[in-house]
Amino acid sequence: MKATIISIIIFVALIGGAFLLTRGVSNTPVANANNVTIVDGKQIIEIHAKGGYQPRKSIAKAGIPTILRFDTSGTFDCSSSVRIPSMNISRLLPQTGTTDIDIGNQQVATLRGTCGMGMYPFEVTFN
Repeated sequence: MKATIISIIIFVALIGGAFLLTRGVSNTPVANANNVTIVDGKQIIEIHAKGGYQPRKSIAKAGIPTILRFDTSGTFDCSSSVRIPSMNISRLLPQTGTTDIDIGNQQVATLRGTCGMGMYPFEVTFN
């Protein structure tokens, strides 16, 4: 009986600890300023493609020439195929390398894209 009570207390402590450690942690990575740069008057948004897109959400400036730069490194899954339906863009990415997609001057809006199968979404919010 005593061993059962101790086991229950340990179980509750482990579950509670796991809850406290993961509270406030999101499974959806949010953009940070590190993936958006301006070079020679063009805004470059870098997105890593492998097992999805990182970051999944980026924030950029509207009204300036913009390039989406997809970086791959041993990418063999469906994230090696990028689709942006609103712009009629569909590209196959190399297994390893960098692919630039010029998307021009974007207005204030959110641009949404996915992998070739629609499983892995990403978005860029232009402010």
